[in-house]
Amino acid sequence: MDFNLRVGMSQKVEIKVELKDTAVSFGSGGVKVLATPMMITLMENAALKAVDTNLPEGYGTVGTHLDVKHLAATPIGMKAYAEAELVKIEGKKLLFNVTAYDEQEKIGEGTHTRYIIPVDAFIQRTNEKLNG
Repeated sequence: MDFNLRVGMSQKVEIKVELKDTAVSFGSGGVKVLATPMMITLMENAALKAVDTNLPEGYGTVGTHLDVKHLAATPIGMKAYAEAELVKIEGKKLLFNVTAYDEQEKIGEGTHTRYIIPVDAFIQRTNEKLNG
């Protein structure tokens, strides 16, 4: 099946850091700076948005692997953004380079893997876990 994707597709996702986005709120640290899990969320969201709108009806992507470094802290009130670029397509496996920045510097970098899935079948298989 042709998924209408090409290497080089990219997207950017931006937020203004609020208390709800901090390590204190996520329970991942004791300081009020952008939480690593929130930075990762931005990276995953940028990757998803880079490709999902180009997929055929009924298909989506799910994240399966992240390898990232959180390089610098971002305070409440500052903008932060993540960018994802599709760098490799292996059938249904998609590899992205991901980076994150605040208004002053690069704050994160790494790679992210997503897989193309038929959404209904994926949900059905997942829900079968409830039935033992």
